[in-house]
Amino acid sequence: MSRHTSGTCNLSSSCRRKPASSIGTRRRFLAVAGALLAAVSVLPAAAADAQDFDVVIANGRVMDPASGLDAVRNVGVRAGKVQTISTAPLHGARVIDAAGLVVAPGFINLHWHGTDPRSNTFEAMDGVTSTFELEIGVADVDRWYAERVGRMPINYGVAVGHAPVRMQVMHDPGVFVPAGDAARLPANEVQQARILDGIEHGLRRGAVGVGFGLAYTPAASRREILDAFRVAARHQASAFVHIRGASSAGSADREEGLLEVIAHSAVSGAPVHVAHINSSAQEAVERLLDVIGQARARGIDITTEAYPYTAGMTRLESFLFDSWTDKPESEYRKLQWVATGERLTRETFHRYRAQGGFVLIHANTEARVRHAIVHSLTMIASDGFDVDPPSHPRSAGTFTRTLARYVREEQALSLMDALRKMTLMPAQRLQARVPDMALRGRIAPGTYADLVVFDPDRVQDVATYEQPARYARGMRYVLVNGQTVVDGGEVVAKAFPGLPIRAPLR
Repeated sequence: MSRHTSGTCNLSSSCRRKPASSIGTRRRFLAVAGALLAAVSVLPAAAADAQDFDVVIANGRVMDPASGLDAVRNVGVRAGKVQTISTAPLHGARVIDAAGLVVAPGFINLHWHGTDPRSNTFEAMDGVTSTFELEIGVADVDRWYAERVGRMPINYGVAVGHAPVRMQVMHDPGVFVPAGDAARLPANEVQQARILDGIEHGLRRGAVGVGFGLAYTPAASRREILDAFRVAARHQASAFVHIRGASSAGSADREEGLLEVIAHSAVSGAPVHVAHINSSAQEAVERLLDVIGQARARGIDITTEAYPYTAGMTRLESFLFDSWTDKPESEYRKLQWVATGERLTRETFHRYRAQGGFVLIHANTEARVRHAIVHSLTMIASDGFDVDPPSHPRSAGTFTRTLARYVREEQALSLMDALRKMTLMPAQRLQARVPDMALRGRIAPGTYADLVVFDPDRVQDVATYEQPARYARGMRYVLVNGQTVVDGGEVVAKAFPGLPIRAPLR
């Protein structure tokens, strides 16, 4: 008998299939979340006037996709959380006048690969208050969190990664993604068992989910991946997947990789999130989004994301370029060496591939990207990296570019719909495994005071492919757990209020 239920999933609620063993846990989670949200209610005018808050954001257009609130309100923050949303004036140690500005939940970025905390200031200037390394993940979850304690301007979380664990087990020399045996050799029975043990251990240590860079591990068998999905399902963890074979560097059959992870989800029960559908799908973006919608309508818990740029970026020494030994010269010209900004030739391609490093891939079109960004199923996520050395403008401008281009300039998205893609939808993707996320991505009494205050008429990405390390503009204030990390449009030096976002340890 199928474990799936029929009917269309509502994007405003979780579409997770609920095994019988998880129903009680889910109900307890909802009860706790409801109690927290109800603990501090919107104050009546008289009571609100008598309160003193750490921070008051006054006279702003408060927009909350979860409740649909879109009105001028005053927001009172105390002890790192929103305490009240009021029509009456509020008193606080600091009052931020947000007249003419939008006040929204801080943006949640489900796709980030940075390791240098300074790079997260670029995220903060882009409106991001919580960032996650989920597509690739890491092998050592405890170490990853320990390295960031007290050093992060924004909140942070990580997945345990199938590819990094596979690299560790198979002694692969690659940096970030496999470059040797972990990409090109099947794992034997002993190695497969060790890979699954590594994923299991990471989940017990609070990993947010399980990352699968399947495009970078083509030798991993379907059985190996299905077994890893089963481990994820046992821990109510989502699988965050770069689908097999699909990338900006090319693919023979883009549907094949998507259908594989839908099948793994159907068999295992693990929810699945497909990374950067804009670059994975390319010319097939409409077809693949249709497939995702049809799978959701039949009870598969699948979501996806997109970033608003026509170029991708990855490691030149990775498996993705194994087939590029003798391409037409015009194909090499689509590649841009990040370190120098030069477009490649056949000769420089082979030289830099032997050296190893990041390359931009100019292979998509604006029409395809627009279709992905405005589609109702997609969230916004950057796939960003550290900005030093130079990387990709998406590391600094993904969210502001979406607001500037697709909301303000093209009016292809409403502001509320864009905010939903950046806040509520990613929070909902994570909250079943990480209850903390039920109190982020929203503005309501009792939620964390992760807030952005921005000028919708001036918000703008500034980073380019040649100059990617340029702060976005228009974010006037960004608060993380009630503390200001962007103040008056400037980064606050040595402000590190970011907290670890982690599943319960087992």
